[in-house]
Amino acid sequence: MTVAAIGNPNTGKSTLFSALTGMHAHIGNFPGVTVEKKVGWLEHQGRRIQLVDLPGTYSLSPRTLDEMVSVDVLLGRQADVGPIDAVLCIADASNLERNLYVVSQVLDVGLPVVLVLNMWDVARERGVTIDVEELRRRLGIPIVTCEAHRRRQITEVKDALLHAVEQAPRPPIRLFPAEFYQEEERLRAEFGKDSSGAALPAYVSERLLLDPGGYIEASLAKRFPDRLPQAVSAARERLKAAGCKIPRVEARLRYAWARQILAGVMTTPTERVQTLTDRIDRWLTHRFVGFGVFCVVMFLVFQSIYAGAEPLMAAIEATQGWIGDRIAAVVAPGPLQSLLVDGLIAGVGGVVVFLPQIVLLFLFIALLEDCGYMARAAFLMDKLMTRVGLSGKSFVPLMSSFACAIPGIMATRVIENRRDRMTTILVAPLMSCSARLPVYLLLIGAFVPPIAVWGWLPLQGTTLFGMTFLGAVVAIPVAWLLKKTLFQGETPPFVMELPTYKWPSPRIVFSRVYDRAKSFLVRAGTLIFATNVLVWAASYFPGDHTREVTLRAEAAQLQEAAAEDWERRAAIEAQPDLAPSQSEWAGLQERLAPVDAAIAAANAESERLLAGSWLGRAGQGIEPAVRPLGWDWRIGVGVIASFPAREVIIATLGTIYSLGGDVDEESQGLKAALANAKWPDGRPVYTLPVALSIMVFFALCAQCASTLMVIQRETNHWGWSAFTFVYMTILAYAGAWVTVQLGTALGW
Repeated sequence: MTVAAIGNPNTGKSTLFSALTGMHAHIGNFPGVTVEKKVGWLEHQGRRIQLVDLPGTYSLSPRTLDEMVSVDVLLGRQADVGPIDAVLCIADASNLERNLYVVSQVLDVGLPVVLVLNMWDVARERGVTIDVEELRRRLGIPIVTCEAHRRRQITEVKDALLHAVEQAPRPPIRLFPAEFYQEEERLRAEFGKDSSGAALPAYVSERLLLDPGGYIEASLAKRFPDRLPQAVSAARERLKAAGCKIPRVEARLRYAWARQILAGVMTTPTERVQTLTDRIDRWLTHRFVGFGVFCVVMFLVFQSIYAGAEPLMAAIEATQGWIGDRIAAVVAPGPLQSLLVDGLIAGVGGVVVFLPQIVLLFLFIALLEDCGYMARAAFLMDKLMTRVGLSGKSFVPLMSSFACAIPGIMATRVIENRRDRMTTILVAPLMSCSARLPVYLLLIGAFVPPIAVWGWLPLQGTTLFGMTFLGAVVAIPVAWLLKKTLFQGETPPFVMELPTYKWPSPRIVFSRVYDRAKSFLVRAGTLIFATNVLVWAASYFPGDHTREVTLRAEAAQLQEAAAEDWERRAAIEAQPDLAPSQSEWAGLQERLAPVDAAIAAANAESERLLAGSWLGRAGQGIEPAVRPLGWDWRIGVGVIASFPAREVIIATLGTIYSLGGDVDEESQGLKAALANAKWPDGRPVYTLPVALSIMVFFALCAQCASTLMVIQRETNHWGWSAFTFVYMTILAYAGAWVTVQLGTALGW
């Protein structure tokens, strides 16, 4: 049997889902939409039950295709789910009147329903009493009290599901006046066929009347553009004349029904009981104190992610290097070795290296959500985020994108509103992630003078600060523009339950973190891996690497023979205070000259091969396009090569300038090579305006295949990945062009 779980946000629906299914759950996306599909399985009394966790919602009034998914699932029209045998409605027992709104809509669908009064302990704490037996009699459906976070009454919920399926569903509640149902039947008779010719359910035609501008009206209007808008408008006018004004009538009648159902069944104290949650909220939701606490919490969270992930990421990279060295030791140099080391091993490392940040971010999100603080954080940030057309729930995903856009984009799943979620996903890559930092450090160290502006403001530090926050500043107008164009629509009121504070459940926290990590590896990791291998192939072929292999082997032999002198020189360069006398230094350099010459010859061959590869040809092919930015083809190659990961440009530039790929952003040799690079007419390639233009380009461009793959997985559509790449590339190009033109005009 298949059961759909539905309820308001923050009613413990996900907690109950986890308690019922344990680890037997699968996360994906419903076809063609951004809505996450979470399906779990459980067995009870010999019956196997498939449980579909629908998104938290306050109403079954679909405004978008994403919101229509829940309606389609309940109506059995979602092909990848199939017919629904029963609905599990989860309600907050302490806020039952408000929760009964969506329950009444579910009852209109005409399926067997089980109502779970969750957070029963919270209701008791607040002095709320409910006559469950009388409520069960009035609603005519099974009702179970539950404390999901404590895993109490879970067996009773399973029993109720089996019992509900065996009973005939209660007939839909008919809350509206007779005139409404007459108009609904008239519309269904005229437009009540879907594209396949099947009859539309009565619930769909009811929503057609009740939701002006909703998804059902918009989709049917495409099929009947000449008749449907006029027919629906006329029907609403007739209902208005009869005293049934749409859409206002629905909320009035459903809440009146809820009050009538609860009259004499539910009692609340005449004076609100001040709970521990209320006393804590007096400070944590305060305009000033609460904001201060929020800033401290966010600082601790992101510092912990950065500090905790860095050693783990370094360990993964070290392990990747160790495995690569072991393979290189047993596989002869050539295409196979390069494929294994630079393609496959590097590809796997390029996926796994993101795991520490993802795991730590979702660990903190799960802890903050389960204890109840995340709702307060969204409440505090809502006013600020509303000014750019987003909601408070967008803040944490955007902030986490400063570490890495991948976990930030995945964190947008906490945003119920599709327009806000999509806008947040599309601007998250503009946040300056840590992968951009090596590019900034290299170019700032090489071309930004270490001086103080106005005698006190360090220019290098100020430039780094500006580049780090440039994307965030640009994201504000971009988000505003997206909400005014692609995702325009009436901004929904910010409605959010503030759940009771409680200790996070280790089981729930672990389950959420595990689901997110698994989802990343399975869904996005495969695409990231494939992209890394393709870029390796583009940089390796079609050249003949035989001579390079020979030169590398000769250089390695010479280096091994002069190992003592080589290590001595490296120690001196690392610690200049250990420098020997001038004559000793000259002798050391003379003995190492053959080694340096052999390495230079091997690096020059690598540069030649890269220039002749498909990647190098692409860089030379785009040179006319990047010339207006002051760039040559070598910079173009670096930009293309950094598509799998931005920091790859450092190693690529090292190869292009015959220094080998084993360089980093602190390499003095690479900085000198960039400073000495010349155009054919003798002009320097790299000037301060050109260096700034490269940094601006990297700050604004979607130069990260991993991020684009995750966008595809989260939106379930390649079009949004393509859109993100195109709009950010145009934005980056324009920003780089303005920077180089302005810098040149100012004489920098």
